[in-house]
Amino acid sequence: MAKNPETKVSDVRTRTPDELKQSLLDLRKEQFNLRFQRATGQSEGTARIRTVRREIAKVKTIMGERSRGAEAAATRS
Repeated sequence: MAKNPETKVSDVRTRTPDELKQSLLDLRKEQFNLRFQRATGQSEGTARIRTVRREIAKVKTIMGERSRGAEAAATRS
């Protein structure tokens, strides 16, 4: 996920919870590296920072939807 710009939400939804956690971890690491490069003046492509931020938001949104869905299912039972 980290190397593929503009991942589609449908692709993110097909992932397992473990895959989502790993993707989030990888994206956070990449975000840290990009911020570090920007701070030291080594960054060439600033658009990637925005893309990574949006990818993180997609993953976190899907994870939140699933957790709320699980809570709702537990409440109904």
